[in-house]
Amino acid sequence: MDRTVNERLTQARHELKLSQVKFSKGIHLKSSGYYSDIEIGRHEVNDRIIELASSVYGINKHWLKTGEGKMFDRQIDQKFEEMAILFQELNPDFQNYVLTQIKNLIKLQNQKK
Repeated sequence: MDRTVNERLTQARHELKLSQVKFSKGIHLKSSGYYSDIEIGRHEVNDRIIELASSVYGINKHWLKTGEGKMFDRQIDQKFEEMAILFQELNPDFQNYVLTQIKNLIKLQNQKK
């Protein structure tokens, strides 16, 4: 039995070991309830969601649409994924602070080489 796009999206989320809330935040959905409705088939997976799932989580667009090929285009670095989700929860001032600190750490790291 062929899976639907909605079912493949759910399968990929499970593979990433993300909750519906974290996954939906990662693809910039304001409501995790809306995403939940996608998984149970109340809403269709639109092109925007496919694009975001692909760019944020590395889910293969062709696989998502057709079920053919590999589930992921690339290996997902779990630390990076967690960082991106947490970063989105920060207000803009704190986001700027975090970016400055990362840049400073890279400079420090490069000086020690």
